[in-house]
Amino acid sequence: MPSTEPSASPVGPRTAGDARPVLGHVNLMVDTLIANTNLEDLRAIVRGMLATSPPSVAQAFTSAARQRLLRVDATAIPDTTGIFVAGEGDKTAAPTEKLHNILIRIRTLYGSGLGFASLRILTRVISATVRLRWEDDSEMEDVLANIDADISQAIQSSKEELDGGRVADLQGAREVVQELRSAVHESQIDVRKWDGAFPFERAASSLEFWRI
Repeated sequence: MPSTEPSASPVGPRTAGDARPVLGHVNLMVDTLIANTNLEDLRAIVRGMLATSPPSVAQAFTSAARQRLLRVDATAIPDTTGIFVAGEGDKTAAPTEKLHNILIRIRTLYGSGLGFASLRILTRVISATVRLRWEDDSEMEDVLANIDADISQAIQSSKEELDGGRVADLQGAREVVQELRSAVHESQIDVRKWDGAFPFERAASSLEFWRI
């Protein structure tokens, strides 16, 4: 059912402070649907449309997503202080809600094809784990395993970004990869000091043979 709250209605006049673009090319009823559909239903609609459409539609979708993310400066490196808490005892490090929000941004970036931008942020996340300690089978270990998977997917996204000819600054891309390698290596050395399980094995393996 459409929302009955006034703020959800797209029919009223747009003001100078309205950050939404004017959707002159979108049917009014479609615009109303987009503005009022809850997030879960909107996701299902988009997935269904992309799954049943030619590949060109998915390409147009991710292209529009990249344009939007670049326009709102989503590629800027966020403040990563406080994304983990060390805890009061030994091996008590834990993730915070701030980390969760940053990971959402990272996944949005590499999912839309901005792989190198996501790797730049992931490098900061990895560096933030140095000198922390955590227990096996803890929430921290689970989160780091997910981050390891994120790195692998971001690397794949970066390779597709290169193959698609969408990397304007090749030297900058090389620097991003080198910074990532350094962060992963530093983490590996640090974890060995306290006999922990290195959390970024997949990332290290993916980086070993990647040359730009």
